[in-house]
Amino acid sequence: MFGKAIGWSVRARSAIWLPRVGAAFLFVFLWSLLVRIGDYPPFILPGPERVAARLWALAAEGALWRHWWATAVEVGLGLGLGVTVGLALAYPLAHWRLFERMVAPYLVASQAVPIVAVAPLLIIWFGPGLLARVLVSALIAFFPVLISAIAGFRQVPLEWRELFRSLRATRWQTFWKLEWPAALPVIFGGLKISATLSVIGAFVGELISADRGIGFLIKQGQGLYDTPLVFGGILLLASQALLLYGAISMLEHRWARR
Repeated sequence: MFGKAIGWSVRARSAIWLPRVGAAFLFVFLWSLLVRIGDYPPFILPGPERVAARLWALAAEGALWRHWWATAVEVGLGLGLGVTVGLALAYPLAHWRLFERMVAPYLVASQAVPIVAVAPLLIIWFGPGLLARVLVSALIAFFPVLISAIAGFRQVPLEWRELFRSLRATRWQTFWKLEWPAALPVIFGGLKISATLSVIGAFVGELISADRGIGFLIKQGQGLYDTPLVFGGILLLASQALLLYGAISMLEHRWARR
C-alpha cells in the first residue's frame, strides 16, 4: 500500500512537471530556430546559447547572484508590505459602506496613475535607496490583493453569518472561523497577480535609480548594446515571478483547498 502511494505521487508529479519542462525545451528550440532562419545578428536577437553564456560569465564574476538577490529582497519586502496593507484595508472596506465611499475613489484613482510616473516622486521623497524601490513594488502589488480580499469577504453566504450570530460568535470568531477561510481561495487568486506585479514594481524602481539589481543589469545592457545581457535580465525577472507564483500555489494547495 505504501509503495503504491509513493508510485502514485511520483506519477502525479511527473504529470505536472513533464509538460512544463517540455514546453520550456520547445520554447528554446523555436527561439534558436528563429535566430538561425532569420540570420539575425546577436545585437538584434541573440540565440539562447549566447544568453546562457552571458549569464554564465556573470555568475563566474559573482555578479549574477548579487543582482538577483538585490531584486529578490525588494520584491519580497514590497510584496509583503503591499499584501499587509491590502488585507488591512479590505476588511473595513468590505463591511463598512461609509468607509468604502470615502476611500474607494482615491484607491481607484491611484491605480489610474502609471507606476512609472509615481516612482520618481518616491525616489525624490525617500531617497534612491532600498525604501523607495520597496514602496514602488508595494504600490503596484497591493491593489489585486485588496480587490480579491473584498470580494472574498463579501461572498460569505448570509445564512452562514446568521448561523454564527445565532451561536453568539464574536466578531473575531466570525472573521477567523468563517470569513477568512471562505475568502482564502479568492485572496490567493489576487496574491498570484500581486506576486508577478511586485517584480515589475521592483524593476521599475531599479530602472530609475539603482546601482544593483536586475533592472540595473538590463539598463546597463541597453546602454552598452549588450542584447544578450538584456535577454538574460528578462529571464532572471521571469525566474523570480515563477518562483513566487509556484510558492504561492503551494501555499494555496495546502491552506485554501483542504
